[in-house]
Formats: sequence, C-alpha cells, structure tokens
Amino acid sequence: MIRVLVADDHPVVLHGLCTMLEVEDDIRVVARATDGAEAIERARETHPDIILMDVQMPNVDGIEAIRRIRAEDPEAKVIVLTTYRNEDYIFPSLQAGARGYLLKDASLEELANAIRAVAAGESLLDPTLMSHSPPAYSLTTRELDVLRLMAEHCNNAQIGKRLFVSENTVKTHVSNIFAKLGCSDRAAAVLIAWKAHLI
Repeated sequence: MIRVLVADDHPVVLHGLCTMLEVEDDIRVVARATDGAEAIERARETHPDIILMDVQMPNVDGIEAIRRIRAEDPEAKVIVLTTYRNEDYIFPSLQAGARGYLLKDASLEELANAIRAVAAGESLLDPTLMSHSPPAYSLTTRELDVLRLMAEHCNNAQIGKRLFVSENTVKTHVSNIFAKLGCSDRAAAVLIAWKAHLI
C-alpha cells in the first residue's frame, strides 16, 4: 500500500484528489494539508511514502515546504501537482528536491501511475513540459557521462567501474554536477538534466 499525503489550498481540489486516489487499490491517503506549514507538520507525523504538493499555497509555499520536508527527511518523495507549467516553478521545485512534476490536468491513471513510479524510486516530469526551452548548463563531457549513468540508477561505485575511475573521482563529479545544476539530490539532477536535454 502506497501511503500518500495530499497538500492543496483549494478545498474542492483537495477533496477531489483524495476521493480519486482512494479508488485505487494500492494507494491510501493518510493525511491532507491546506498550506505548506500544515504539509510539513503532517509529513512529520505520518511519514508518507509520497507527498503530492501544490506550489502556490498560503503561509509556506509548496517549494519552501519541499525544502523543509527534505531537510528533515532526505528520503521523502515529493511530486509537485500544479497548474503552473513555467520554468519559474519547475526548476525551483526540482532543486528543492521534488522527484516529480505533474500538471493538474493529468488523468487519474496518469496521477496514480506517477505515484507508483516515484514510490518505486523513479523520477517523473510531465511530458507536456518538454517543449519549453530549458536553460543552458555548462557540464563537461565526463560530468555528462556520470549524469547518464546516474539516470540508469547506478551508484558511485558502479559509475566508477563503468568509467574506469575511482569512487572518489565520481563523488567529485557528482558534487560538481549538483553545484552546476543547483540541486542536492540525484533524482532532481537527473530530472533537470532530462528537461534541459542534457541526457
């Protein structure tokens, strides 16, 4: 059973999302929140497998809430679910540690599958966002090699073996990748790189 926390400041949307998800046999809504501060509190209390987070919310916005939740629990898996498709929200969300970014016009099937995918450790970006022009990043050829292997879910030791370099060298490359992409999480780095057509 995938335990989900849903955070949205619109009561009708919040109720609708929870009702939709409860239809799924393998998904259970364990908590709901109407602003970022409440989402942080509920995440702390319930330790859900997945957090569905809107970005625009009162008190503490969704992006800041993601940052704080991930600071407390680096393993927390957050999917942003929003109406905003512009870069001003996509990249800050990924940099804050979101594992997925989905638009609210997604179908129930797409939403449920996104929850299952992220719960299984995958990263996810709404395919309709791929048409937007991404910002440019200056990664070296070797950093791009490391990123591609990160996208294949290789750990540092496996990347080192594939590229014939030491694990410490891989760690250095990963740190440089995080710094250049402005993130601190492998899943976010892969998503940003994918969105920017780097991999």
